[in-house]
Amino acid sequence: MLAHRARPVGLAVAASALLALASSAPARADAVTDWNVHATNSLVVTGLQTPPIWTINLALVHGAVYDAVNSIDGRYEPYLVKVRAQRWYSKDAAAATAAYRVLVSLLPAQQATLASHYATSLAAIPPGRARDGGVLVGEVAAAAMLAARAQDGRNPPSAYRFPAPATPQDPWPAGQWRPTPPAFVNDPFAWVKDVRPFLVEEPERFGAKPPDPLTSRRYAREFDEVKLLGSAASTARTADQTDMARFWADGPFLWTKIARDLAAARGLDISENARLYAMLYLTGADSIIVCWQGKARYLFWRPITAIREADRDGNPDTEADPGWLPLINAPPYPDHPSGLSCVGSALANSLRDFFGTDRVAFSAASVSSGTTRSFTSFSQGIQEIVDARVYSGIHFRRADVQGALIGERIARYRQRHYFQPEHGFHDPGFDWEHPFDWDQGFEPDD
Repeated sequence: MLAHRARPVGLAVAASALLALASSAPARADAVTDWNVHATNSLVVTGLQTPPIWTINLALVHGAVYDAVNSIDGRYEPYLVKVRAQRWYSKDAAAATAAYRVLVSLLPAQQATLASHYATSLAAIPPGRARDGGVLVGEVAAAAMLAARAQDGRNPPSAYRFPAPATPQDPWPAGQWRPTPPAFVNDPFAWVKDVRPFLVEEPERFGAKPPDPLTSRRYAREFDEVKLLGSAASTARTADQTDMARFWADGPFLWTKIARDLAAARGLDISENARLYAMLYLTGADSIIVCWQGKARYLFWRPITAIREADRDGNPDTEADPGWLPLINAPPYPDHPSGLSCVGSALANSLRDFFGTDRVAFSAASVSSGTTRSFTSFSQGIQEIVDARVYSGIHFRRADVQGALIGERIARYRQRHYFQPEHGFHDPGFDWEHPFDWDQGFEPDD
């Protein structure tokens, strides 16, 4: 049993609460942290971007910020460019400028607000050659990022959509995803699958293995598990399991808050923060891209469809329930692999790699559940996501496990190839045991 505690911190889930969560920043802030707050407010709260989109956009922002700060600091390999700079140039000016230029390019409608934040950032830095030099470095790093990501598959003029019936009542093959109630939405951002990755060169190498065959015994076991524990009316799901499901409904933004809190608690300097956030979001972005490729490849139905239409799956061990509803409404895209497991694992593994250990204690507050949960390790957080999406009624367990493995694989690749010291020791990656509980019949390489 995973050790944690839950304590109530509120009941209402409102936009103002989300704003408070997104804008919260530790007292010991630098320009990297400040602009992470500005970026998440602009993308998530004001821009209302979905997690796949804002994760990718934060990769652009923090990749440029990292190159700007690292060009002055010089300790690590660049991501895209190492700008010629003096060590006494202002890292804060470089970080603020890089973030501002990328965000204005992404969100031109918010230019006035972003310009105000930028003026405040520069006003806090004494005028002179150090600030001017930092600004120039930030401009070059931002320009390099925007040039590298031009025509990278984002926001295509003719966007891919997941195949779906013309209306919810139309016949459709058993096992294949269709839009789910109550809104019956088909993800307008399914084109994420075609975005060029930031780190990996052959994304297919990192993808999920397929869902279980509909007629298999393991599919029937997982069907029964989510049917029993993921139902809105479940009496078998414990109060703690319900809290876990609602807690992780906040999505991957929880890991941004966790990263900010850990960075502040450990007194990371601006160069360390630049590297940390770049590791987080570039790894997270690639996990999202690979995940959406898997969703498009397998097009596997959500539990709500599977349970309501079990009389069509050809499996004698599954029983249909036409009125079944999940605890939490399913997102508008296929089940396999799980998006939150993909990106959550990528972010948690990146924190583990940055701090050099899995055994880091942390807590986080969720707007969706109104509770705080505490953890003793990053892998414990990953395991909770795997379980929570089953208790939510929106994923089969295999989709969650395969998603978590995608995030882990991409994090390991990043650890071997990016953000390493410029000279000297090259970290081969953190060697660790598999964090998942395989008592559901899985094996690590299954």
